[in-house]
Amino acid sequence: MKKRDKFFEQNGGVLLSQQLRPNGGTMDSSKIFSIEELQEATNNYHEDRILGKGGYGTVYKGILKDGREVAIKKSRVTDRTQVEQFINEVVILTQINHRNVVKLLGCCLETEVPLLVYEFISNGTLFEHLHRNKGVTSWLTWANCTKLVAEAADALSYLHSAASIPIIHRDVKSSNILLDENYTAKISDFGASRLVPIDQTQVTTLVQGTLGYLDPEYFQTSQLTEKSDVYSFGVLLAELLTREKPLSLERKMEERNLAIYFILSVKEGRLMEILDPQLVREANEEQLVTMANLAMKCLYVIGEDRPTMKEVALELEGLRSQNRHPWTDQNNQDETSNLTSQNDLYPTPSNANYNGNPSTGEFTTGQYTMQIDMINEMNHPR
Repeated sequence: MKKRDKFFEQNGGVLLSQQLRPNGGTMDSSKIFSIEELQEATNNYHEDRILGKGGYGTVYKGILKDGREVAIKKSRVTDRTQVEQFINEVVILTQINHRNVVKLLGCCLETEVPLLVYEFISNGTLFEHLHRNKGVTSWLTWANCTKLVAEAADALSYLHSAASIPIIHRDVKSSNILLDENYTAKISDFGASRLVPIDQTQVTTLVQGTLGYLDPEYFQTSQLTEKSDVYSFGVLLAELLTREKPLSLERKMEERNLAIYFILSVKEGRLMEILDPQLVREANEEQLVTMANLAMKCLYVIGEDRPTMKEVALELEGLRSQNRHPWTDQNNQDETSNLTSQNDLYPTPSNANYNGNPSTGEFTTGQYTMQIDMINEMNHPR
C-alpha cells in the first residue's frame, strides 16, 4: 500500500468520502483534495505563502486551478485516537452555511496530518486592526465596532443553536475573527471546537483555549458548555471597548488580565476613563454603558448566570440598529448604577505561573494556580 493510501485510510478517508459524497454524488460545498492539488496551489508550501503560524501549525495561502484563493491549514500534530471525531467535525463544518463563519471548502487526507482548506479572507484579523496603530483614529468607528461584534455574536449563536449539531467554538478571540474585503466579520479556526450531542448541554474535555480569554469555570471543572464561548466573547467586548490586549505586562500586576482590569475599572467608576477615546467621541454614554454592561454579564463567574449567545446577539443588534435609527437620548443613570453594582463577577487573572507561549496562547495546567486561589477567595470571602 502506498504511503498516501495508508494515510488516506488512517485519516478516515473512505468514511469521509461516503459522508461528503452521498449516493455517489458530489457535494458542491466540499471537496477532498489531492496532495498534488494543494502542493501546486501553495507552490509546494513555499514560505512566502505563509499567512500565519501558531501552536496549531501553519496556514498557507493557495490559489486553486480555477483561480480561487484559499487558506490551507497544515496542523502540527494529530491524535490518531480522534480520527472519527475529526471526520464528524469536517462533515459538520462543510454543512455550515453562515455568512459570518469562514467556509470550510474541503480537506486532504493523503498526508500524515489532514489538511483543511478554507475560503481565503483578505483583510486580516480583528486583533491586528485593534492593536495596530493604537490611539490613532481608524475605520473602527462605533458603528463599525457594533456591526462587527453583532455579526460575530450572530455566528456564534448560530453555531450554538441553529447548526444541525450544536458546536462550541472553544477559542473565541479577536485573532480568530477575520475580516473580508468589505470588513465583514468571519469566525475562523475550529481546530479546538467540539460537537455537542443533541441530548446534552455539556461535554467533558481536556481544557483547551487561549490565556486571557479562557472561561475559569471550564478550567476548574473541564465541563465545556456554550457559556464558555460566552465568557470569551465578554473578553472580546472588553477588548473592543478599551483597545487593550487580553494580557498586558504594561498594566500593573493585578490588572494584567483585561477582564480583571475592565471589571475593577467599572466597579471603581472609571469606565469612561478606560474606553477607547474614539468610541467615547462617537457614541453616547448610554450606548457605551449598554455594551459594557453586556460584557460584564458575559463575564459572570457562574456559567449558568451568563446570557446565551442568542441573547447577546439580540442586544448587540439593538445597539447596531441605533446607528441606523438613532434613538432619543434617555436618562441612563439607572443602567449605570446597575453596571457598577455587579459584585458577583470575576475574571481569570493572568499574573500566575505562566509558562506557556504568549504568542500562541498555549498554556499548561500549572498556570492557573494563583487564579484558582483568587476564584475561591472571591467566591468565599472571609
